Amino acid sequence: MVRIAVLVSGRGSNLQAIINSIENKKINAVIAVVISDVQNALALEIAKEQGIKTLFVDSSKFKTRKDFDQNIIEIIKREQATLICLAGFMRVLSETFVKQFKNRIMNIHPSLLPSFPGLKAQNKALDAGVKFSGCTVHFLDEGIDTGPIICQAVVPVLDDDTVENLSKRILKEEHHIYPLAIQAFIEQRLVCIGRKVFWKNEKNT
Repeated sequence: MVRIAVLVSGRGSNLQAIINSIENKKINAVIAVVISDVQNALALEIAKEQGIKTLFVDSSKFKTRKDFDQNIIEIIKREQATLICLAGFMRVLSETFVKQFKNRIMNIHPSLLPSFPGLKAQNKALDAGVKFSGCTVHFLDEGIDTGPIICQAVVPVLDDDTVENLSKRILKEEHHIYPLAIQAFIEQRLVCIGRKVFWKNEKNT
């Protein structure tokens, strides 16, 4: 059984979507540990209620970002996690971390990358006047939301949209495509060549 480590900082809605998909047999894996850099993150409470192991790692206890990341690396290795899923994790991971788990770290972002990377993607979409936005699951690389794209979902931007309304519709799609990408990884259906991710049609073919 594939073991997943989930890194969180906030409310945990994507974590809940992963948990639900595991319970519904849509993801054939177990969550080995949920790690947060925020002590009172709601995501930790969600995990605890499900009996999932949780850890708060206080970044202020480490002299450098590299030291913090190395501690997370050691936890993930100890928990024997094959896949790392970022679910609202608000820290930029170091090059050392990314290289340690190359093409094994997934992230979900609320825009159609490469458009609007970084924070406040929904605000940026509205300010730019785009007619469509959405969300992207991608493998993490050393940049900010620049890794190879695994899958995307498109959401129309309505004339009277607010950041809140657009965010809710995008979040619904996030909860749909993230579990799909995770299960495709588990089934070894994702092939990353350079900056492109190809999906195999059948398991192990």
